[in-house]
Amino acid sequence: MQFRTRDVSLVESTWKQFVPSAVLHDVDPQRFLFDWHSGELGAASLVRYDLAAEVRSTAEPHEQFLACRVSGPDVRIWSDRDDLDPTHPWMSDGPRVHAQWSRGARVTALVFDRDVLQQLARQFTGDDTLALHASELGPKSDAAAASWNRMFAYLEASAAALDDDDVTVRAELGRHAAAMTLSTFTTSIEQSRHRPAQSSPAPATVRKALDFIAENAHRPITVDDVAAAVHMSTRGLQYAFRRAIDMTPAECLRRARLDGAHRDLRSGAPATVAAIARRWGFSHPSRFAVAYREAFGVLPSVTAGAHRR
Repeated sequence: MQFRTRDVSLVESTWKQFVPSAVLHDVDPQRFLFDWHSGELGAASLVRYDLAAEVRSTAEPHEQFLACRVSGPDVRIWSDRDDLDPTHPWMSDGPRVHAQWSRGARVTALVFDRDVLQQLARQFTGDDTLALHASELGPKSDAAAASWNRMFAYLEASAAALDDDDVTVRAELGRHAAAMTLSTFTTSIEQSRHRPAQSSPAPATVRKALDFIAENAHRPITVDDVAAAVHMSTRGLQYAFRRAIDMTPAECLRRARLDGAHRDLRSGAPATVAAIARRWGFSHPSRFAVAYREAFGVLPSVTAGAHRR
């Protein structure tokens, strides 16, 4: 899809088709020009637009990973925590990122559905228990940022040459986009590398159980509920988990809840650490703090403080 317009209302409505949380503030309509290009690449939506106007914008992805770069002569990029380098791409899976410019800018972005990117990350790593989340907004290094920028230019040029029936090529380009993006930014993949490697893919029943845990960890479910959801006995499920991924269902459920609490703490939501802990099934704040520090290396109060105004 591509078009040019001077209709301010089309900008936010178009961008919201890809990132529903996107908001534009203080757009100057007097010198406004919007030039939009986008395409679907299987696992990723590719977006590039030029916006000539004085603009302030906010993105707070929900159930998405947004990898983005905003370039221009006077661009400023910042989160609720600190300023970001405008020459580099950034990636968020929840924390708010703001951008502002007055002399025009180009936005290049890859948008991934959370479940799709997590599934690809599990395939890439061979870790069927991986709960994917971004650990930092910025890239790992200057070299990683430069590689992502080159990758985006390659994807855009390749997508422009494709026909509508080039489904296989689009899918492969989407996988390439996912792999390069995951290698550019620090994610929970790094934590998974410290766990024992799986010797073989988890069987279908274990994968279904892991999906059920991921979808329902915020609810007061038990291991018995997980077993019932995949039509197994609790003892049989425990044996299957140990054999397939060398973890118990209880350990996986606990990790999914810690990951959920971590996302909420990083989001800057106006809730206490104790309230977030209770939301994810941790009734004892001190035990939650110990488990959280073991998983993420810092106390939950540190994460919460770093991502709030």
